[in-house]
Amino acid sequence: MPAPIVVTTHVVVPEAAIQVTAARASGPGGQNVNKVASKVDVRVDLGAVAGLDEAARARLLALAVHRLDGDGKLQVVSQKTRDQGRNLADAYDKIRLLIAKALVPPRPRRPTRPSRGAVRRRLDEKRQASQRKQQRARPSED
Repeated sequence: MPAPIVVTTHVVVPEAAIQVTAARASGPGGQNVNKVASKVDVRVDLGAVAGLDEAARARLLALAVHRLDGDGKLQVVSQKTRDQGRNLADAYDKIRLLIAKALVPPRPRRPTRPSRGAVRRRLDEKRQASQRKQQRARPSED
């Protein structure tokens, strides 16, 4: 049974929400690649993550939308190393970082206004462009 993933003291992914499978990894390893299942596929039920408020849960779903499988579970794959244990630790770290990123609320946007000088320069440039285009036109036959 996989161990629970502790993100913070209050946010924990229980072991019942984690499903781990191993498979043969691609890449270097010689003959070892053909006989050792070192690639790790971890799936997490995001609805079972304990300690998340609704805003953080919504941010987590938005961050993980491209990593969800058909059942709506977060799918994380790791095959960095030739060791299954290290790949499992790497996958757990990826999950931990994703959840920790969702815990941080975004900074509120503070609306700003352009300075008077910037507005004046923009309007002057527009006026000059307009005059430049008017000079390119054929003179009227009045």
